[in-house]
Amino acid sequence: MYYLFASELEECLVVYKRLTAAIFLAALASCTGDIGGAAGPRVPPGVNPLTDAAGLGPSGARRLTRDEYRQTLSDLLQIDPGADIELLPADDRTPFDNDYTTQLPSRSLVDAIKAIADRTTSTAMADAVYRASLLGCEPVSADDVSCLRTFIAAFGRRALRRPLSAEELDEYAQFIEFAREGDDFYIAVDMVVRALLQDVEFIYRIEVGAPVQGRAGVFRLTDFELAARLSYFLWGSTPDDWLLDAAAAGELWTSEGREGAVTRMMQDPRATARVQGFHAQWMGYDDIPLPGDIAPLLRTESDALVARVVVEERRNWHELFTFEETFVDATLADHYGLTRPDGSEGWVNYGDGGRGGILSHGSFLSGGAKFGDTSPVLRGILVRERLLCTKIPPPDPSLNVNVDEPPVTEDPNACKVERYAMHASGGCAGCHSQTDPIGFGLENYGPAGAFREHDIDRPECAITGDGELVGVGSFNGPRELGQLLVDSGELDPCLVEQFHRFVVGRPARAEDVRVVDALTDDFVQSPRFDALLTRVALSEAFGYRVEE
Repeated sequence: MYYLFASELEECLVVYKRLTAAIFLAALASCTGDIGGAAGPRVPPGVNPLTDAAGLGPSGARRLTRDEYRQTLSDLLQIDPGADIELLPADDRTPFDNDYTTQLPSRSLVDAIKAIADRTTSTAMADAVYRASLLGCEPVSADDVSCLRTFIAAFGRRALRRPLSAEELDEYAQFIEFAREGDDFYIAVDMVVRALLQDVEFIYRIEVGAPVQGRAGVFRLTDFELAARLSYFLWGSTPDDWLLDAAAAGELWTSEGREGAVTRMMQDPRATARVQGFHAQWMGYDDIPLPGDIAPLLRTESDALVARVVVEERRNWHELFTFEETFVDATLADHYGLTRPDGSEGWVNYGDGGRGGILSHGSFLSGGAKFGDTSPVLRGILVRERLLCTKIPPPDPSLNVNVDEPPVTEDPNACKVERYAMHASGGCAGCHSQTDPIGFGLENYGPAGAFREHDIDRPECAITGDGELVGVGSFNGPRELGQLLVDSGELDPCLVEQFHRFVVGRPARAEDVRVVDALTDDFVQSPRFDALLTRVALSEAFGYRVEE
């Protein structure tokens, strides 16, 4: 794998490679660890996270996702790769983009990494003012190896998330020979940047740690590994210099030091974006399947609500589903039929209609779009699987159901509710009775969330908006559904289960159950999402990994 990267570089870059393929593959095999598997503020009675396997869950080597790669490049070089990020193979969504079990190496991945490194570096080196600020020293000649080593040490520490060894510094410094031959100091800088952006330790988060005495398979992260784990957990990006400095001073392994770092990190806009990204992926609106200019407005609306409830005002997380205001501009207000905000955009009250909370947002409601209309089935599945963690199986093949066509009846003029009534009987009833009543309770709201009173182009087909969350209660519209979900008590365990999945980068396993249960108990007692993040980051187990 390491040589695979090297084969994609110009011949002159080969000198920087320092690991054999065997060493790298061995490193990947050993780098299995928990990135918060025991992510609660406490563990259940009788469970010691360092002596009981139930206290920690394993995870594998983590590759940067597209979003993490973009944010890392932006933080390192202040350059957004833009459309080039699409060169990277798309991350599988399960529903999150960071499931390491799906992150398989490929030729297309290698080619994309090289292409992005080349283009990003070329952009950086083309601006004389920018590259001088990036350098951090003033070269006195084309072969100023002292200035080059200063740059390598500083930039390499950020890129690889740890200090470079003396041997590594010497290897990268050999690029000065090419600068000398070309009589241009920045040839060497260019080559260093390109090489580091293709380094395996840049692409993968490698965790090794130190063995814990008396506990086979448990390893205490190094100070810099802990800094990187914190950074990608809370920011989705590489550590800043101040965080690496705190790691170098051993501060992150003290309660006061880590708490101070986490508090500072939570105040950074990247933490807000990370929280917004989690909710968008979990609730299915990370990629809004709507044309035109409406999708960005819908995403802004939902991001604003998540930021206000979780970060800005640190409210009870349940208010995400019951909030009585929403963030719109004039276009979105008209789309929803709400009062326009003062100024270009702002918060407006929903009023006495059926809207309330994030389930009213077109971003969420768009997840149930199909056949040019809404699908009560898909909306019901969205609520059941994403918000209640209930798996709805696909149709039995023996039923010969064509999911690529809308349901039909003998009466071609039947209204939508009648066409879907066929699901209420026979072999389909078991699953559809759990999903369709939810979808019909949201039916007054179209694929982009606009209110409607009847089926598309069918004024004779009035929509009542009456729905049912079977086993919990009846509702009408997203406001009542949101309150019903909160009152059911079923949101909290699903949130924690999905959050744990996001943190560890894989679905929960048997080893995780007791930890997830403990974390759920704490969240039920204090349902604030910012507190959940902090509890995970400050837990002792966050600093350890367990072998797969």
